[in-house]
Amino acid sequence: MESTLPTTRETCQAADAADPLRRFRDEFLLPEGVIYLDGNSLGARPRTSMATATRVLEQEWGTGLIRSWNTAGWFDLPARLGDKLAPLIGAGPGEVVITDTTSLNLFKTLAAALRIQQVSDPLRKVIVTERDNFPTDIYMAEGIVDFLNQGYSVRLIDDELPLEAALGADVAVVALSHVNYRTGAMWDMTTTSSLVHGGGALVIWDLAHAAGAVPVDLTGAGADFAVGCTYKYLNGGPGSPAFIWVNPSHQDRFWQPLSGWWGHARPFAMEDAYEPISGIGRFLCGTQPILSMALVECGLDVSLEVPMAELRAKSLALTDLFNALVDARLGDHPLELITPLDHERRGSHVSYKHPEGYAVMAALISRGIIGDYREPHVLRFGITPLYVGFTDVWDAVDALFDILENRLWDTPDFRERLAVT
Repeated sequence: MESTLPTTRETCQAADAADPLRRFRDEFLLPEGVIYLDGNSLGARPRTSMATATRVLEQEWGTGLIRSWNTAGWFDLPARLGDKLAPLIGAGPGEVVITDTTSLNLFKTLAAALRIQQVSDPLRKVIVTERDNFPTDIYMAEGIVDFLNQGYSVRLIDDELPLEAALGADVAVVALSHVNYRTGAMWDMTTTSSLVHGGGALVIWDLAHAAGAVPVDLTGAGADFAVGCTYKYLNGGPGSPAFIWVNPSHQDRFWQPLSGWWGHARPFAMEDAYEPISGIGRFLCGTQPILSMALVECGLDVSLEVPMAELRAKSLALTDLFNALVDARLGDHPLELITPLDHERRGSHVSYKHPEGYAVMAALISRGIIGDYREPHVLRFGITPLYVGFTDVWDAVDALFDILENRLWDTPDFRERLAVT
């Protein structure tokens, strides 16, 4: 992308016309008149998804019935799609499976990491994670500590207790989100993984807001485990199955505690004792949701066509433009940017705090500018370069300031809280 940012709506339109990724917008179906800035929460629907769903429903399920576990390859989907996703996160064949949810996969990796450490250094009893992490990551860490009831504890890092200070001889595992869900701040994966290993701990990366949005190289960074979802930047559909990656050096050291039959070496032998399959397959648990799984492939096929360097360049240009346009019109409005300006520390969404953030976002959504809200007071704008353009950013910021300057957010309807924000 050009280094000079557009300064008018006309130059935004010109930038869109010259955009090498512009053709990918046609790969997605979005409602007319909507500017969708929430792909960091739920990606848009790939154009091919209807045909895929119809095929699975009508042919594979409707005609093939149970035979489709073999004839349509249902049984192999977790591993086959995992291999397809692997290049997007710097992994190799046989290192990723798509299965379960991010929360469940995090529980599996936490358990595996703790078991490894229990053998090598049983005095390591602390799980380190971020106070500002996505809540489920903290909850799952607390849950496994409570479940094990063996003297484990959770240590939360924040501005007062940075990671360097939190590491010590008692730390078993560090679980971090590569890109923070609220602020968009991004860790340096290689440097941080090295720091954690230097302290004798293992590291788990949550890639929910990174996979498909920013360059990820798990192998090059020397990571131990990673989890993430497929329904954000990978456009797999609402609640589509998550993924789990395990460094090959750890795959056969232990099996994860949810030892269901899909992770068994011989699942259809119906044996009365568990024997894990070798490799990443042991991180599977139970029967897979085939329709949801099949739709994941539609989003992956699009993502694999896109050169990551071009995607990242456009993401940074769009987020730079968003920030510049807001800054130019900020005036006395109480908007506070909480996303890093430094490219090396920024993911692919932009977040601002505003005292009336919920009502402001509700007013934007009523006009077809769809972002989302996160406590406390955070307006969050996801920038998905596959289907968001420069003119979209211009129009979104223009609508934002119309709402702010004319207090259009200040109505009872926009203050009424919905169940999902």
